[in-house]
Amino acid sequence: MRLPQDIILKPYITEKSNMEIASGKYTFIVDVKSTKTEIRKAVEALFNVKVIQVNTINMDGKIKRTGVHVGPRPAWKKAIVKIDTNPKPVEYLTKGGKTVSNAKKYKTSIEEFGVAQ
Repeated sequence: MRLPQDIILKPYITEKSNMEIASGKYTFIVDVKSTKTEIRKAVEALFNVKVIQVNTINMDGKIKRTGVHVGPRPAWKKAIVKIDTNPKPVEYLTKGGKTVSNAKKYKTSIEEFGVAQ
């Protein structure tokens, strides 16, 4: 069992990822061996948000040169996580036909995302 801190390594902050924050999409660099389900559970545990969708991209390391030595940078994995920005209360009927409302207790944004690590 891996900890959520071992799965989510750091936020990936670019101009494009900052523009997607308005629509509830956050980008993270994650462990290469992590799955979408593990990423979903880790983000929900770390940031107390409801994850709707997880997209992952495997990025190959670039070939770089230092003097006469040529070698690749390590490969890494990027995850784009879409969170629920409008948590509506869930309503359901009980046995007696009574309507019960259950308010969701999730945050609608990740405030820690913009903080440099």
